[in-house]
Amino acid sequence: MSRNRKAVLLSAVAALAAVIALTATVLWPDRISPWDARVRASVRELPSGAVDCREAKCIALTFDAGPGKDTPRLLDVLKKENVPATFFLLGKNHVVRHPGTVRRIAAEGHEVANHTWSHEILTDRDADVIRRELSLTQEAVERITGHRPTLMRPPQGRTNAEVARICKELGLAQVLWSATAKDYSTTDSALITRRILDAAERDGIILLHDIYDGTVPAVPGIITELKERGYTFVTVPQLLAPGVAEPGEVYKP
Repeated sequence: MSRNRKAVLLSAVAALAAVIALTATVLWPDRISPWDARVRASVRELPSGAVDCREAKCIALTFDAGPGKDTPRLLDVLKKENVPATFFLLGKNHVVRHPGTVRRIAAEGHEVANHTWSHEILTDRDADVIRRELSLTQEAVERITGHRPTLMRPPQGRTNAEVARICKELGLAQVLWSATAKDYSTTDSALITRRILDAAERDGIILLHDIYDGTVPAVPGIITELKERGYTFVTVPQLLAPGVAEPGEVYKP
């Protein structure tokens, strides 16, 4: 190979590497693990009586795309088991149809979070649509509970730098997950339970959907087994404490 051809090839490789690096930055903002969030805030003190996930074996249950008809039954289970959870709620056809359930979620100490208005894939939309999808649900939740969410979960977990920028503007941190049962594809509660138990780990964030028929019946078994394994259930903010979820950042175990 001649020197000129070699130089051209090296330049092309370098240019491709730069494009790949830039694309990765645009499509995939940096992730912060719960452990990292806690380390960054190690000088802060926990509120009195709070679970210290630096010491305890913590895990967070999260539920997407509700509330729905089965959410009150799920809340009964969580109350009986004294388990807090984080609910990423859909605005259209969910929050607006079940205001009493949204109010109950907040009143019983669970974290109320944002899962967009109509489950648009945010990375496929322009800034105005992204902002509207998040803002409408923020406003709907605030009307019902008196508080705006500080957390959001992008549909399908798909995010990029533009989504992160708008989330920062709206005061929202993004939360992904480490374990999912893919409960949208099955009504088999035993299978849902097994998938979650197989993927459960310390500092994990479990993704389930309280709108599918097989999910809520699986929750008691998941809770019982994970408690036997020594896990303490917490909300996502509790998992990060003494760290605080920062708007625009992406959190993932």
